[in-house]
Amino acid sequence: MYFSNPDTAVIHQTVADTLHTAAKTGEHGESGGNLFTGLLHHVYDSPKLDLPFIGEIELPHFAPVHIGNFSFDLSITKHVVFLWIAAVILLILAITAARKNSKRTVPTGFGNLVEVFVLFIRDEVAIPNMGPGGVKYLPYLLTTFFFILIMNLSGLVPYGATATGNVSVTGGLALIAFIMIQVSAIRAQGFGRYLAHLTGGVHWILWPIMIPIEVLGLFTKPFALMIRLFANMIGGHIVIVSLIGLIFVFQSYIIAPVPIAFVLGINFLELFVAFLQAYIFTMLTSLFMGLGMQAAHEEGVSDSHGH
Repeated sequence: MYFSNPDTAVIHQTVADTLHTAAKTGEHGESGGNLFTGLLHHVYDSPKLDLPFIGEIELPHFAPVHIGNFSFDLSITKHVVFLWIAAVILLILAITAARKNSKRTVPTGFGNLVEVFVLFIRDEVAIPNMGPGGVKYLPYLLTTFFFILIMNLSGLVPYGATATGNVSVTGGLALIAFIMIQVSAIRAQGFGRYLAHLTGGVHWILWPIMIPIEVLGLFTKPFALMIRLFANMIGGHIVIVSLIGLIFVFQSYIIAPVPIAFVLGINFLELFVAFLQAYIFTMLTSLFMGLGMQAAHEEGVSDSHGH
């Protein structure tokens, strides 16, 4: 499912048509157009799926669901397919690692590799940001990290697509993070103290000002997570398309080695960014969860000192 906006759809189609037309104006227009279009498919979503030796496959399309001025498209798109693929890969890898580690006292091979990431998320992300109580949220943090990482890496393989380059996907991840942030704060503080925290601790006369600000602050954190991940993942693909497009802009393959050299460098950078953005999303989520949990701890300490 993804949110569709008529203006956004027009912009995407206009950009696609413009770039596709630019590709055809170069030498060997047909082959250049196919190359350019193949690169462009990494940037925007599509109702078709490209498979090697098979070609394009039309994905199921459903009528949009209209709610007021908004419409929700429940059609299966390329990004949805790779979202499912990432989920299946994560499930297989997690089960495989769990079985390998359960049979050995000292993990080896793939099980050891997974344990390295597990210990890193626990010791460097969860506990420093959330305290010892953050260990119980470790399964969520690990799932978030590996799920985002697999989706990021899927865009670097041939015929692949980066699902996290779709703002609807990052919006869904941010929505789940928002729920977990509030749940962890409520469980640590209690519902009464959680609501009292929205007043900012000021006099009740200032509540009409502070409460809207505090409520708005609850949504800015996951919104920042959504935009950060989306922009970083789609930005690299746009740069790659732009560099390859220089060949068609100058209408000469003589300058091809220079853009291709830059593209190779950016691909290696994208590999690093795939890990980095998965870590940043997980780290910031744990940090926001920890703020609510630490607020409860600080209130408990102040209450004990008051008594």
